[in-house]
Parts: sequence; C-alpha cells; structure tokens
Amino acid sequence: MASNRPAPEAPYGSIGSFNSSGIPDAAPVNGEWEEWNPTEETVRPVRGRHRVAKQRGGLARSSTVLGVGVIAAVGAGGMATAQDKPAVSISLPDALTESLPDAGSLPGIGSLISGDSEGTEESGSDSAGSAEAADGPFTTASLAGTTDQAAGEQSGGADAGEALRARILQQAEQQQASADAEAKAAAETAAAEQAAAEAKAQATAAEKQAAEAKAKADAEAKAKAEAEAKAAEEARLAELAERAGSWSLPTSSYTITSTYGQAGNMWSSGYHTGLDLAAPTGTPAKAVHGGTVKSAGWSGSYGYRIVLELEDGTEVWYCHLSSMTVGAGQTVTTGETIGRVGATGNVTGPHLHLEVHTAGGGGIDPLAWLRGKGLTV
Repeated sequence: MASNRPAPEAPYGSIGSFNSSGIPDAAPVNGEWEEWNPTEETVRPVRGRHRVAKQRGGLARSSTVLGVGVIAAVGAGGMATAQDKPAVSISLPDALTESLPDAGSLPGIGSLISGDSEGTEESGSDSAGSAEAADGPFTTASLAGTTDQAAGEQSGGADAGEALRARILQQAEQQQASADAEAKAAAETAAAEQAAAEAKAQATAAEKQAAEAKAKADAEAKAKAEAEAKAAEEARLAELAERAGSWSLPTSSYTITSTYGQAGNMWSSGYHTGLDLAAPTGTPAKAVHGGTVKSAGWSGSYGYRIVLELEDGTEVWYCHLSSMTVGAGQTVTTGETIGRVGATGNVTGPHLHLEVHTAGGGGIDPLAWLRGKGLTV
C-alpha cells in the first residue's frame, strides 16, 4: 500500500542554517535550542488519495499527531466523566499551527475526527472534521469536538439508562399494583366468605332458637290444653258427683191432674198407674237422678216413652213425650234433659205421665217416692 513519507520531526534548533533534508545543523546556542517552525520548503506536501488503514490508539510521531492522539486517548478512556470535568485545551504556537496540513488527510486521524470507524475512500469526505479544525487551533477544536461527541454519547447513554430505569420501575410498579390488586381481591373474597359463613352460622343459630322457642311454646300450649282438659274433666266429674248425690223434679211449670191409683174408665186397668204433670208441649223432661237409659221409643198407648234405670234397679218411666234427646244405653245425670213434654199415645192433652217401678217390677206411687227423696212436689 502506497503512502507518503511522514513529515520530519520538528527539533528545536537554530533558525539560521539547514541541511539538504531540511533539518537544522546548527548547534544549540548557549546550550539552548531555538524554536523551529516548519515552512513549505521543509514540509513535503501530501499529494494524491490514499486509503488509510484504521488506526486506533496509536500515537504519531509529530506534535500534531501527538495532540490528536491525546484527544483520542481521552475520548476512548475517560469521556464518561467529561461532563463532570472541564475541557482540557492543548495549544501549539500559531506559527506552527498555520503551516500544519489538513488534519483529515493525516494517516489514522481522519477517521477519528470524522467518526467513521471503517475509514474513508477519499480525503474530500472529511470536510466536517476539516471545517471544525479550521475554525480555531487544531488541537483545541479537535478536543472540543471529541469532548462534545463523548458528551453526546454520555448523554445518549444516560438517556438510554434513564429510559431503561424508568421502564424497569414502571414494570415493577405494574407488578406491585397487580400483586396488590390480587391481594386485595383475595382479602375481599376471604372477607366475603367469612361474612357468608358468619351469616350462615347466625341464620342457623336463629333457626335453632326459633325451633326451640316453637317447641317450647308447643309444649307449653299442650301442657296448658292438657291442664284445661283435666280441669274441665275434674269439674265435670265433680258436677256429676254432685248431681249423683242429688235429686231433681221431672219437669217444671207443671200442674198435677191425676195421681197414682185414681179410679176411672179412662184407663184400661180401671185405675191410674202413675202421676200426671200437665205442662205445655215442649217443656223439658229431666232425669230425676243419675242413671242409664234402658229404652227410648214408641210404646203404644204410652206414646213416646223413655225408661231410665237407676243404680239400685229402680225404673222411672217418662211417657207421652213429643220428642226424645237420649237413646238406649246412654248415661245421664241428675237434672239432665232427656226429652220434652207432649201428647202422644192415649191422652186428652199435653202432659208428662210419670211411673216408678221397683227392681222387682211392681209399680209404686211416684208422688210419695219423690217426696221421699226430699223433693217438694
């Protein structure tokens, strides 16, 4: 690969004499070298277009390349702190910088200034870097451009880092919010289940209490009904006992029209066999004492008749009734209505024909028998 011979090093010496190669051959004056500035005669111009290989990190032999190398080293190694530290300026004498060639045409430098990592095909493509270098001293402009580029890269990196950090934080917040929502939903579900369980337990307890209260009320009502029934039965038995020990007239509002043994052709036997108590039809006929109805029905000339048998076997006959309210085999008590006065059978008007027969079957005087029981007839 063709290349130009690099520019000679710039030693400091006397300005007075130079050899054929353009290098001063004078000895130092008073032990000191004088400053040497290259001229067009001493610096061979660069001609033609050359493909420059990518050079990074290397330092040229000239002072200019050294300055650019320092800039490259600063950009490669420490631009992360470029925003925190002030820019470093590297200055060369104006006489030297004015005679320097275009920085973009120097081997290994054009790519650093233009930012092209693959190199350039032509030196004309490095116009941006050359324009920046033309505005001021080469090294200062290069350092400022490199610093700005590094600062931009740093800023871009910082922006990318901030964006990544913000995205991570956002994802973390979303995950936390999702976890909080799930925890809240779980807590609400658990609370609802607990409330439902408590409500169910309360409902069950209420139903149990209601059932117990109902059972208690039913038991009390049953006990009360049983007590009332028992009291009524006791009262009835007491009444029956009281009536059993007492006697009653067979009817009320009556008039005696015929007595026992009275003679007359109105009776088939020639005499009256009972006691006639005249009363309006429908007047109640009552049991004179507690006993059992032996028979109840039609009986020829007696009309409707009821035969009441007492405990000692005595029979009391109720004849000529208009109606009967008891039947055979029924037990009655003293004063209970067993029929009503009428005019059935062989009669001349409504009345109660009462007969009393002993256990042996013989008839006795009803009036005397009633009076014997303490009744006033």
